Amino acid sequence: MENRQWRKPEWLRKKITPSHLRQIESLLERGKLHTVCQEAACPNIGECFAARQATFMILGNICTRGCTFCAVGRGNTLPLDPLEPLHVAETVRELGLRHVVVTSVTRDDLPDGGADHFCRTVRAIKEMDAAVTVELLIPDMRSHLPSLERIARCGAEILGHNVETVPRLYDVRKGSDYRRSLGVLQTLGRLNPLAQTKSGIMLGLGEREEEVLELMADLREVGCRYLSIGQYLSPSPRHAPVVEYVAPERFAFFRERGIGMGFEHIQSSPYTRSSYKAHEYREGYHERG
Repeated sequence: MENRQWRKPEWLRKKITPSHLRQIESLLERGKLHTVCQEAACPNIGECFAARQATFMILGNICTRGCTFCAVGRGNTLPLDPLEPLHVAETVRELGLRHVVVTSVTRDDLPDGGADHFCRTVRAIKEMDAAVTVELLIPDMRSHLPSLERIARCGAEILGHNVETVPRLYDVRKGSDYRRSLGVLQTLGRLNPLAQTKSGIMLGLGEREEEVLELMADLREVGCRYLSIGQYLSPSPRHAPVVEYVAPERFAFFRERGIGMGFEHIQSSPYTRSSYKAHEYREGYHERG
């Protein structure tokens, strides 16, 4: 029997043009840099690379956890590259980015979870051009308070951490805890009230409507201001299967309900990812402000 997850509906058949990838891939290779666009097999890579946009993934490309929804490699990690923050900043300048998203693999092997490296990367970007805004998407860092304190005060304008899915389905997030993730967002917001906190979730893993709405209410309770909602797409048959392809109107429904809850900006569509059109979050915030 054919696996349901490979029978994609028409709205999920985005084409990738290889010629749009080559120039950016060459630039990234020169800096020995990784992007979540490549490592996580993002379906938006052609669109974003064509627009000279990329989401940098620091701390290497090997994760210490084994989330069954994620395409990023896992296994034995390598030492951090001390030049990586500088190379990120140089590539930001070459791409002409005015808003930069920096994420990472989870590095439970590092005492600070990689917080110092995040801060060095933000500092390198700001020293290159203080007007560039920076968004961080961090792992939970095991709720290590000194690490979260450093992240909160590093100068990034947006501080993000994804809860990914509803509590009942957290078996896809190996080594993670829903309440711990909520606590990370709450702590970041408390330590730096001037920064906007952001989270992201996937639909299509078997969640129920009321569970999604409860999750959104939980995020608002801990002060989360921005939210991304996208369709889960299984990277391979070895990963968690897609239970449902959620129709675009359902994404619109959750966006409308979320705005009613008090979120300042929500991107919600089948192709939405955490960093997709990330600059629009602050633009929408300032337009309302």
